[in-house]
Amino acid sequence: MSCDQTISKEDVIAVLMGGPGSERGVSLASGKSVVEALTGAGYNAVPVDVTGRDVVLPEGTVVAVNVIHGTFGEDGELQRVMEGLGVPLTGAGVASSELAFDKVESKKAFVAAGVPTPACEILKPGERPQMSVPLVVKPAREGSSVGVHLVHDEAGLQPALDDAAKYGDEVLVEQMISGKELTVGVLDGRALPVVHICPRSGFYDMANKYPWMGGSGGTDYYCPADLTPEVTQRVQEAAVKAHQSLGIEVYSRVDVLLDADGNPWVLEANTIPGMTESSLLPKAARVDGLEFADLCLKIIELSIQKAG
Repeated sequence: MSCDQTISKEDVIAVLMGGPGSERGVSLASGKSVVEALTGAGYNAVPVDVTGRDVVLPEGTVVAVNVIHGTFGEDGELQRVMEGLGVPLTGAGVASSELAFDKVESKKAFVAAGVPTPACEILKPGERPQMSVPLVVKPAREGSSVGVHLVHDEAGLQPALDDAAKYGDEVLVEQMISGKELTVGVLDGRALPVVHICPRSGFYDMANKYPWMGGSGGTDYYCPADLTPEVTQRVQEAAVKAHQSLGIEVYSRVDVLLDADGNPWVLEANTIPGMTESSLLPKAARVDGLEFADLCLKIIELSIQKAG
């Protein structure tokens, strides 16, 4: 398919979901929603449940939609596999996926590009930070808040470091910023309306992101966020700058904290954000005038152009 062609309703669209990582259940929900949206619009979308690192595509696949969150889907591995198969894959490429998924390397890229981001230290297992609590402790390479701890006192620091160290040989420790939790979708280089995330308790962890998985937690979302035009612009500009600093193609969702003085602080960019009807990127796109099926198709067509 050449870069000036769009997807036709006869073309086979493989929707890759599941994956071998810790976010498999969330990915299956995203995949189901994408398949339903595309088939509802008359397109030939075929679900592909990826259970390991061997990907078998339906015969005649012209493009693959990637909704595998976290390990394998978001870290550059699947992107490399699909490059080898010569089939366009939606979203970020190998290099930008690897960079965005690694919180340590993406933090370095943010700092180099002048993206506002919390101060941090990078620790090896057994090391302790020089910064004082309160701190945020994160594994370098996990998604959906897996292994993330908000540490408010010294007693909680070592258990948080020990847990984060289970996920790899580097731990990111960040200054804790108090303020509003926001997220900004970036599509084709443009910021979508800002979403304000309000967890009903604690912080935006797995339980509050996906209460349907564990039966507890929950979060309220407001889009567009109730911000002044000036603050909205500041947040959106920070998100686009973060997206660009990582070289991300097609789309992403950038998480931002807004402090009491109206300053945005970028936390990370997600290259495979949730893609159910109620997920945050689709919420923002809908406010921007793009319904869910149309969002899926735009991502597909932009990705085909990128591959061309």
